[in-house]
Order: sequence, then C-alpha cells, then structure tokens
Amino acid sequence: MGVAEPSAPGGGAWRPTNRFLARAAVLTAALTAAGALLGLVRDQLLAHTFGAGTDTDAFLVAWTVPEFAATLLIEDGMALILIPAFSSALARRTTGDDPVRALVRATLPKAALGMSAAAGLLVLAAPWLVPVLAPGLPQQRLAVDCTRLTATCVLTFTLAGYCSAALRAHGRFLPPAAINIAYNMGILTAVVLLGPAWGVRAAAAGVAAGGVLMVLVQAPSLWRQLTGERARAEGKRAPAGGLVVALLAPVIVFAATRQSQVLVERFLAAPLPAGAISHLNYAQKVAQLPMVLSLMMCTVTFPVVARAMAAGDTDTARRRVERDLLLAGVIVLAGGATVIAAAPQIVELLFQRGAFDRADTAATAAVMRIYALGLLGHTLVSALVRCYFSASTPLWYPAAVMTAGVAVTAGAGLAFAGPWGAVGIAAANALGITLSAALLLIGVRRQSIPLAVGPLVRGLARLTAAAAVATAAGWLCAGAAGAPLAAAPVALVTVTVVFVAAACALRAPVVPSLVRTASRRLAHGHSEHPPVDGDVPLDRRPHE
Repeated sequence: MGVAEPSAPGGGAWRPTNRFLARAAVLTAALTAAGALLGLVRDQLLAHTFGAGTDTDAFLVAWTVPEFAATLLIEDGMALILIPAFSSALARRTTGDDPVRALVRATLPKAALGMSAAAGLLVLAAPWLVPVLAPGLPQQRLAVDCTRLTATCVLTFTLAGYCSAALRAHGRFLPPAAINIAYNMGILTAVVLLGPAWGVRAAAAGVAAGGVLMVLVQAPSLWRQLTGERARAEGKRAPAGGLVVALLAPVIVFAATRQSQVLVERFLAAPLPAGAISHLNYAQKVAQLPMVLSLMMCTVTFPVVARAMAAGDTDTARRRVERDLLLAGVIVLAGGATVIAAAPQIVELLFQRGAFDRADTAATAAVMRIYALGLLGHTLVSALVRCYFSASTPLWYPAAVMTAGVAVTAGAGLAFAGPWGAVGIAAANALGITLSAALLLIGVRRQSIPLAVGPLVRGLARLTAAAAVATAAGWLCAGAAGAPLAAAPVALVTVTVVFVAAACALRAPVVPSLVRTASRRLAHGHSEHPPVDGDVPLDRRPHE
C-alpha cells in the first residue's frame, strides 16, 4: 500500500495534483517523524545503557560507516542519480517499450556487485581504518569489531537507496518513508536482546540487522512496480546507463564530501576528553530533527521536479522549487529556534538517566545550541542540490562548493577545538555548511532551474529575523518554566506563536498563507487546497 498518482498515458509528464502532493508529504512526514522518534528512543537506550564514555565513543566511530553510507547511498547520492534517471525513463515509457526495466538491468546488478566487494574490503581494512578516523581513541579494538559489523550496511544501504529512488520516481512514498522505522527497530531489538552479553557490539549488530530490514520493507513494492501490467514488455530501447555513469562521479564527490564533515568532527574530537564524540553525536541527532522534517516536501516533490525537467517544463519546476525552499525555511527556522531556546531542558528530558549524568547534559546542550545555528544551511544545501541534478546533467559545481565548505569546517575546527572543545567543532560545522549553502544559492540562477535568487534571499532573511525574535522569547519562557517536562512544550508553543506573529509583521513569505489556510480549515472543517504561495513566481509577488 502507498500513496500513488497514476502516470500520464504513454508515460508522459507526470502532473500530480496539489492534493496528492500534500497527502504524500503528510504521509512521508508522519512516517519519518515516527522513525525519528524511534531514533530518539534508540539514542536514549544507548545513553542509558552505555553512557557517554569510551565504549560509546568506540561504537560512534564505527557508526561513521552507516552515517556516511546513508548520505552517499540513500539520502543524497543514490537519490540524486537515480530519481532523474528513472524520471527520464518513465517519461519515455510507451506501451511496447519499457526503458525502466532496461535501466534496472543496466544498473542494479553492477551496483550490488560493486558494493558487495566494497563491504568486504571494509571488513578487512577495519584495523587500519579506525586509527585514521579517530587517532588516539582508547578503545581501538572495540571500534574495529564494531566497524566490521557495521560494514555490511554498505551493501544493504545500496539496495535500500536504489529501492527508495525507484519507488519515489514512480510516485510511491510509503515504503521509502518507513525505512528509518525498520532500521531503528533493528538496532533497538539487538541492544535489548544482545546488550547484556555483547556490550556496545550489540548496537553495531543492530545496524547490520536494520540495514537488511530497510531492504525488506521496500523490495515487494518495487517488484510489483517493475512487474505490473505496464512493465510486462521487454525493454527495446538502450538503457540510460551512460547517463547514470556520467552523473555518478560529481554526485558521489558531492555526497561523500558533505558527509566527510562527520569524519572531520570525529577526527578533531578524538583527542579531546572522553565523551566528546558522544556529546557531538547526541547533540547533532536532536538538533537535526527540524531539518529532517523541513525536507519532507522536498523529498516528495523532487521526482515531480525531475519529471517536469525531463518533459522540458522548466517553469513548473522553478515554481515548485521556490515554494519548497521557503516552506523548508519556515519549518527549520522555527524548529531551530525551539532547539536553541530549550536545549538544556530537551537534553535532560531525553537523555539524563542511567549512565548519562548532569555534566553530559550540560555539555551536549551547549553543543546542540551551536549546531542549530547551521540548520538553515544544511536544509538549503539539501534542497538546492536538487536544482543542480534534477536535469540529469553532470555538474561539478556542487561538489566544488561542498569541498570548499568542508575545508572551512576543517580549518575552523582546528582553530576552535583547542580553546572551545566540542562547542568549537560544532561552530566550525555551522560555519562551513552556511558557506556551502550561500555558494549554492549564488550559483543556482545559472543552472537548469533558474530560481529568483534575490526574492528568495530577502524572504529567508525575514524568516531568520522572525526566528531570532522567537528564540529570545522561547529562551526566557523556558527558563521561567523550570522543570524540563514543562519547559520544552512551553518553549515550543512560545516560539511558534512569536515566530508566526513576527513573520507576519515582517511580511515574510509563506507564513501568512499558512495562517490563512489554517484559519479556513478551522472555520470550515476542511481545506480544498493547500497553500498556493508557491504557485506564483517569486519575482511576481510585490510584497517580497
């Protein structure tokens, strides 16, 4: 089962309705939120069971492998390569000609074989890899054992990412949205069942099991898509394999360079006092939740943008991307303001129990507030890069931009880690990703989807100003509320109300439309249409 919109006859341009996109976004957001909540439960279980000491640091070094693989093979790399490729194949599909199955035959066996070899190589190379990732780490042997267990995700994440990209291109969003639930269930189950006997190695085994579950929740749906009535004919056209290969290098460099920010952080944190890597990890996991939610609409509409570009409909793609960028900005700025305002209370509520003590709470909260300063940059990078790769054109500019951003992160981290420790490393992350976002925004006007950059920047600036006001109000109210159980929701409500009021007063984009839509829904019990700000080009809106 899943949300799906029928393709046009003959495989033409896919034009899903606003209602379908809204339903798909809500479904994706709900399942992603459920996966994120399970991720919090997972982190709470890890903190309670293993604390924030040397054993946990060893596991988190090994966890670098699935984190890196998830970005490269699921979130960015595989999606940026395959969604445009599948969209192009679907646009060319006819009754007696199926380039979709031809594309699968040309790419899936090679990907599976290559990543199987890579996983095996990683298992063998673990004793040499761990000292490179975290020099001076006390528990080197434990980190090697955990790395060997997590190395299997290189293959399973490849298959999971392939299924996700293919299903989203077909307009199927439920199975891809459920993969984080399956992944976290694997880790939780392994820690509960094996933790007493295996220690932190149980969490690494859970990563391996979770990767398998990610594939299993998607494979049946993809099989039905590829063997359905429209896909029964054998493909007669040459597959788009050359196109995929041409895209592969710049996308891999972009995704790998982006995820290398985590490598830089853990490399710089390894010589710091025990627990620094853990504090960075817990802070990042919580701080990034607003970013994950903000990108749900972009996740749903990326196949729409890619299919519009395949059909030559640049104007539709531009309007869609402009709206999505501003909507994502609203969500991530409001969420980031809440994280900054109530960071100590959030961390205490989520993690302070068992082996995770008050000192760990204070250290994690300080890091989390700094991380949150870079959330808008992370969101913009994830959303803007779709403009560069949606037209199936190999481009090196995003990879060069991310390389520059990581260089700034590394340089600033070296300078900041000494005097400020983990907080300095988080500040370097925020600085590097913000630079990358700015460079991508500057360069996007020359790409295949020429956005109205000036109005976008002005709109985001107004939203940021509203978020700053909301952060100050939320901070004061959270401090006055006292107990964490009361402070966190008080901060959330305060930030939301003040952010909306400030955004409307500053004539920021999107927010007034959301308020009007919510008012109509409350007044009439339903809404015929979602907000339509994005249906009008930004450069035609006088108030911006």
